[in-house]
Amino acid sequence: MTKAKAKQRATTRQPASKLAATRSVKAKRVGLKAKSLAVSKVLPTADSPALPMKASSARVDSKQARVLALLRSTNGCTIEAIVKATGWQQHSVRGFFAGIVRKKLKLDLDSELVDEVRRYRIKPPADGAGKSAKAT
Repeated sequence: MTKAKAKQRATTRQPASKLAATRSVKAKRVGLKAKSLAVSKVLPTADSPALPMKASSARVDSKQARVLALLRSTNGCTIEAIVKATGWQQHSVRGFFAGIVRKKLKLDLDSELVDEVRRYRIKPPADGAGKSAKAT
């Protein structure tokens, strides 16, 4: 008889725990939706700009700033030098070149083969303007 009672308790507890688990998941989802809606409804005041201001340049102590400094040198630098300076992997450095340097910052990145070693550098703008000014 004790076995039958134990089985009954297990069967009655299981649906209750599933129901409680479902409720907690739903509550979390509703809570997340409420938070995201509250954030999106925040309007800027008359004193603040409509969009948050981003820093125009990278921090001085960041890896991005170190890489850009290496790329702005007259001789440029190799991927291996950037790997040593940042600890990134080679494919991450190439992704940084494509995504950040070329697309986001819109800098003119030049690469040339010198003594069978590929060197990259940022060309200084000829007239003081970047690619975006040339396109217009």
